[in-house]
Amino acid sequence: MKDVKIYTENLSVFFDYIQALNNVSIQIKANRVTSIIGPSGCGKTSFLRTLNRMNDLMHGFKMKGEVKIDGVDIYDDNIDVVNLRKLVGMVFQKSNLFPKSVYENLIFAPKLNNIKDKNKLDEIVERSCTQASIWDEIKDRLNDNALNLSAGQQQRLCIARALSVNPDVLLMDEPASALDPISTSRIEELIFELKKDYTILVVTHNMQQAARISDFTAFFYLGQLVEFEKTTKIFTNPSNKQTEDYITGRFG
Repeated sequence: MKDVKIYTENLSVFFDYIQALNNVSIQIKANRVTSIIGPSGCGKTSFLRTLNRMNDLMHGFKMKGEVKIDGVDIYDDNIDVVNLRKLVGMVFQKSNLFPKSVYENLIFAPKLNNIKDKNKLDEIVERSCTQASIWDEIKDRLNDNALNLSAGQQQRLCIARALSVNPDVLLMDEPASALDPISTSRIEELIFELKKDYTILVVTHNMQQAARISDFTAFFYLGQLVEFEKTTKIFTNPSNKQTEDYITGRFG
């Protein structure tokens, strides 16, 4: 299990009396892209939000089973959730930038982590923007309102902001679903580049996108993990008929 970054065993998630996940056991490899696919309401986002404990903020949330990152149980009572969310960054479907300057968006998280030195903050801004393939586009616009950027630039800025605190894992919930094809292509290229340094999980409804960007694919249906395999196998020779029916468009 030395290359396993994330491990869940019999993970079940409830919101009040609604069960969102049912006995999900999976091993996510380090420095790989894993796509999470399945129809709406199948538990994809609930699974993703379990990995950085964002479900803790939801009314009536309860979980059973184990979730481990680097062998550490992230639901242990001694876990610092703030530190966990530094380790496990998240990018949402729609950009959630603050109505402030590009620079202020990028230094927000580092400043929360008590980094005050201006030179250090400048270094973090350049590093994270370079990693997110947006530095050349915004280096002369750091004082502009971030909301004046294009939709594609805003989403890459959200990725840069997530990278500003040096996470190990990057969770992406439909990161390109609101973007035009050119911006989507840039996000996909970026994901491919980032896996050298990060373990990435991407929730997507786009089958072609999952096939293009991921090393592994997990198919969820009605809260259960139906199949988890290398992406090439899932899309060419799935073991489960439900998986085949979904990826060929027979349902979902």
